Order: sequence, then structure tokens, then C-alpha cells
Amino acid sequence: MMLLTLPAVIIAITFHEYAHAYMADRLGDTTPRNQGRLTLNPLVHIDPIGIIILMFAHVGWGKPVEINPNNFTSNKSRSTCEALVSLAGPIMNFIIALVGIIIWFAISKYATTVSDLILILVSLIQMTVIINIGLGVFNLIPLPPLDGEKIFRNIMPNSIQRWLDTNSNILQIVFLVLWISGALGTLVSPVIELIWNTMIIGVGFVFGLF
Repeated sequence: MMLLTLPAVIIAITFHEYAHAYMADRLGDTTPRNQGRLTLNPLVHIDPIGIIILMFAHVGWGKPVEINPNNFTSNKSRSTCEALVSLAGPIMNFIIALVGIIIWFAISKYATTVSDLILILVSLIQMTVIINIGLGVFNLIPLPPLDGEKIFRNIMPNSIQRWLDTNSNILQIVFLVLWISGALGTLVSPVIELIWNTMIIGVGFVFGLF
């Protein structure tokens, strides 16, 4: 199981962080590019602690992509640009999960033989899908230091942004308490299951048309 989990984790983290870097670069901030983050090289994006936790808990993190909002050249507002950069990581995880399910259904439908290699590949795809959905959902929680907090912050009025700034340390403690206690996992598990089932049903329906 460990041999299947590690590649899935590396894929999830690498594409998640790359998506942040790519979106920032597209919006005019070359900070990630200058720091060598605009790459799919896993060694650039992996945080040792984050990857270990992700392997066992299916939630974790990579090395944060640094941005400089003052560098954005897009005609969108600075807040919108920051929100888009933060959203890019989780969205990429959901895309990877969806692609994985499509490949899984394609193998199941068109594979003429079921070899050991096919079974290993299907197991790897399933693990990749689960971990990517888990990482995407986890990072959308609106608590610091997760992407969800940055997205939430940048679509809120200035008064709420100031409140978030003032109470950032308290909110991080809330996050740690929820995480360590296991309450966070209890909260996100139904969402992960919902997304998993929705993708399976949707892709299954499309394949059923052919």
C-alpha cells in the first residue's frame, strides 16, 4: 500500500503547487518563476512533513508558493488575483482526480485482459483519485494557513479582511485543535465522499453512453 500511496502523494502535491505557481505567473507575478517553482519537478514542491502526513491521513501540504501581489499585471483586482492563485491548487487536484477516474473507467471497459500490472495500475489510480480529492477539499477549508482562507479573505469586504488579520493567530490555533482532535477529518470526510461519488456517477454515465 505504501508503494502505491507515495506516487499518488507526489502527484497530488506537485500538481497542486505547480498550479499556484502557474496561475501567479499567468497573472503577471514572476516570483514563483524566479524561485524555480514553475516546474513539475517534485523535489521543488515537496515538504517532508507534509508528504508524510498526506500519506497516512490523506491531508497534508507541500512547500508554499510565494507570491508578490504587487507584481500582478492582470486587469483583475489584486484581491481577485490572489483568490485565483489560491483556488488554482485545489482545482488542479480535482482535475487530476477526474482524469484519474476517466482513465480508470477506460481501463475497466476496454482492457482485454486483467493482468497483475493492470490491477496495480488501477489501485494506483484509485489512490491518486482519493488523495487528490482529499487534498483539494482539505485546502478549501477557510482557516489559515490553508488556501481556503486566502480565497475567503479576498472575496470578503475590507472590514472582514481586517478582522481576519487581527485574529489570524487565533484562527490558526482553531485549525490546529480541529486537526489534531480529528474533528477536521470528520468534517471533510462527507464532502470527499460526495465529490468521489459524484465523479464516479458522472463519468460512469458518460461511459454508459458509448
